[in-house]
Amino acid sequence: MSMIGVYLSGTGNSKRCLEKLIHGLEPGAECIPMESTDVVTKIAEHETVFLAYPTQFSNAPYMVREFIKQNRELWKGRKMFFLTTMGLFSGDGTGCCARIVKKFGADVLGGLQVRMPDSVADCKALKKTREENQKIIDEADRKVTQAAETIRTTGRYPQEGIGFPAHLAGLFGQRLWFFYRTNKYCKTVKISDACVGCGLCAKHCPTGNLSIADGKAVAGERCTMCYRCVNNCPKQAVTILGRKVASQHNAETYEG
Repeated sequence: MSMIGVYLSGTGNSKRCLEKLIHGLEPGAECIPMESTDVVTKIAEHETVFLAYPTQFSNAPYMVREFIKQNRELWKGRKMFFLTTMGLFSGDGTGCCARIVKKFGADVLGGLQVRMPDSVADCKALKKTREENQKIIDEADRKVTQAAETIRTTGRYPQEGIGFPAHLAGLFGQRLWFFYRTNKYCKTVKISDACVGCGLCAKHCPTGNLSIADGKAVAGERCTMCYRCVNNCPKQAVTILGRKVASQHNAETYEG
C-alpha cells in the first residue's frame, strides 16, 4: 500500500494521532504538514492519502477545505481516509472533507474521530488537569492503535463521522450555530502589550498570518485557528476567540 499522511496540526494532537495510525499500517510511511511547500508533489506520488486535522465547531478548518478545493484535480481516483481530533464533540468532522473530495472523484475509505486534550487556550471550557489529559491521551492512543490493527487485519476502515446521521449531528449540533466562525479565515487575532517580539508565533503560523514589526507581533486576516501561536507564546500575549489565556497545551509534552 503506497500511502502518505498529511496534517494540519496546531498543538500536535492531529499529528500525533495520524503518525500512530499510519505507522501502525506502514511503518515507513511519511507524514508531512499541509503547509509544506512540496505537499502537492508528495501527494501526487501516492495512491492513498490519510488526511488529519482538528475539528472546529463540527467543521473542518477553512485552510483544509480551501487546500482541497484549490487542488481538486489531485483527488480524482485517489483513496482517502480522514482523521480528526476534537476536544469534546465532532459530529461529522471527517465527513466535512470526505464529502468535498468525493465530488472531485476520490474514493473515501472512512474516518476516525479522536478525542484529545482541548487546545483552545483562551477559553476555560473543557480544560483538564495534566493527569486527566494524560488519561485522554492514553485512551486516544489505544483507540488509534486498535483502528490500525483492525484495518491491517480485516481491511475494514472505521466510518466515524462519514454517514448521514453524523452529518445531521454535526450540522445541527454545532455547525449551523457557529457557521460564522468557520466559513472563512479568522480576523480576530489579538496581540497584547505583553508581547516581546520573540517571533515564535510567526515561526509556527501555517498561513504566514503573523509577522514581527517594530519589535512586536502583528496579525493579518488569514488565521486558521490552529492555536499554535496562542499555545507557544511564552508571554501568553496572543489570543484568538477569548481575551485571556487559560491553559496552554502541546501534545509533544505527553509520553507514549
